[in-house]
Amino acid sequence: MRIVVTGATGNVGGALVRTLAADGAQVTATSRNITASDVPDGVRHVRSDLTDADGLRPVLDGADALFFQNGGGSAHLIDPHAVLDAAKAGGVRRVVLLSSLGVATRPDSASHGVVTKAIEDAVRDSGLDWTILRPGGFNSNTYAWIESVRASRTVAAPFGDVGLPTIDPSDIAAVGASALRQDGHTGQVYELTGPALVTPRQQAEALAEALGEPVRFVELTREQALEHMLRFMPEPVAETTLSILGEPNEAELRVSPDVERVLGRAPRAYADWARDNAPAFR
Repeated sequence: MRIVVTGATGNVGGALVRTLAADGAQVTATSRNITASDVPDGVRHVRSDLTDADGLRPVLDGADALFFQNGGGSAHLIDPHAVLDAAKAGGVRRVVLLSSLGVATRPDSASHGVVTKAIEDAVRDSGLDWTILRPGGFNSNTYAWIESVRASRTVAAPFGDVGLPTIDPSDIAAVGASALRQDGHTGQVYELTGPALVTPRQQAEALAEALGEPVRFVELTREQALEHMLRFMPEPVAETTLSILGEPNEAELRVSPDVERVLGRAPRAYADWARDNAPAFR
């Protein structure tokens, strides 16, 4: 099976490429700025942009399956119908979409629900065998703390005692690999979370344990957090993100059984992720 992975330099896409390559799949990894250093030896890598469907056609030619990353902050610039038409023209018969839990939990949010829902709808209407992955927050979002942990062994975050069931991107990738390569996933929507609620304070403690050194937690006010977030994201996105972090609704607090249902094992805890990624924080 020939599989194209878009967003292949991201936390999920990169893990997916490594998983598929280790299993012997024929993989083409693609993203805007991908280089040979981003992929395992022997994996084909091609630069492309999801906002340029015509440019994707050579990448998709001869492929059997597509991992469609939803574009993240550029999702509103993507024409999903054009991307899916290019995929079908290239021979793709199966598509796995990396969507967002926000489609279900914040459907009226322009930043977290509306645009991604439109991509989901295009996938459902594509005529391809489709599977949709809806993960919640990623454990790797705490990479944002790398600089402060390295410099002063400090984590600063709002809502220190509000927990969410964040997920290891490698678990998302493992579910994606199953959906791409195995039958039985067509028409499924998987909500993907970690095994338990974890708070920012607990994440800082897990990093401290992984590093073998104390890590101080400093709680930011909502206003302080917003000021920081506005440096790299639009205000509506920042406001919605803070609402999720500080006032999660019932659906955002729910621990989903779908990772275990697909993989036959429980999802990995944040502490596991922290141990694996401790070198990044040293």
